[in-house]
Amino acid sequence: MINHYRHKVVLVGDGAVGSTFAFSLLQSNREVDELVIVTRQHDKAVGDALDLADITPLTGPTDVFAGNYEDAHDADVVVITAGVPRKPGESRLDLIHKNVEILKKIIKPIVASGFNGVFVISSNPVDLLTTLAQQISGFPKDRVIGTGTSLDTMRLRLILSQRLNISVNAVDVQVLGEHGDSSFVTFDEAMINGQPLDKIIQFTPEEKNEIEEQVRRAGAKIIQHKGATFYGVAKCLSSIVCAIIENQNTVIPVSAPLTGQYGINDLYLGSPAIINRQGIGQVIEYQLSPTELAKMHTSAEQLSTVLKEI
Repeated sequence: MINHYRHKVVLVGDGAVGSTFAFSLLQSNREVDELVIVTRQHDKAVGDALDLADITPLTGPTDVFAGNYEDAHDADVVVITAGVPRKPGESRLDLIHKNVEILKKIIKPIVASGFNGVFVISSNPVDLLTTLAQQISGFPKDRVIGTGTSLDTMRLRLILSQRLNISVNAVDVQVLGEHGDSSFVTFDEAMINGQPLDKIIQFTPEEKNEIEEQVRRAGAKIIQHKGATFYGVAKCLSSIVCAIIENQNTVIPVSAPLTGQYGINDLYLGSPAIINRQGIGQVIEYQLSPTELAKMHTSAEQLSTVLKEI
């Protein structure tokens, strides 16, 4: 007899990020048996479910349907993309008051349904909303994850591969801290084809600042041209959910719960973490240089100040 454990994912929010995530997930994972789409615009959820179902003969036998919060009672993962998107000229922190109220209205009925899986948050400002999602839900910290600096790290690797004219797969470097204006690059730990970055090229302090700013501005540049960003974050979301469903034990830079790492407590912030079936298997604490550690603390202080204001 074949033992087949059913895997179920509930998506809350069916905008550009949510629908793109759903498409990416179905293409990336054949172990998801049910994908439920929950949104205020139920007709759109029905339409997207029907549209997505059309690809399942090519991707795998997933039952895709529009549902409600009660459908989360037996889900493995609830992905939250719902929220007010960032507009041109806005920072991610500008969204906090609008999106906190939306988050409360989502988390409470999902918890009431009996959900006992893993929350994955991508709504902005993602580090703060992930911190608040854990507080509102009362879930163990390892079962609440935010997309964090996963997207920033992908953007950084692309930028470095283009500057050095090498494959992006040769670049091993992370962006840590806030998914936002206080993020920073771990240049001191960066590796290129297994060699320390500074043995390949000596970036000046000005060049490093320029690269960091390029990473920070990447989202705003996309928003300026097309009004929103969604392909990159949707793929990062899909990778995180696949790591949970498939128990991959893979390392991804996410909004991770810091419980003393880097001298920071009670806050989710961008850091590499092992992702598996339980959610966050372990937060990996980089041995940061004094300069990088100071930047990590700056991120934490800025987010903590906003948290106190809410």
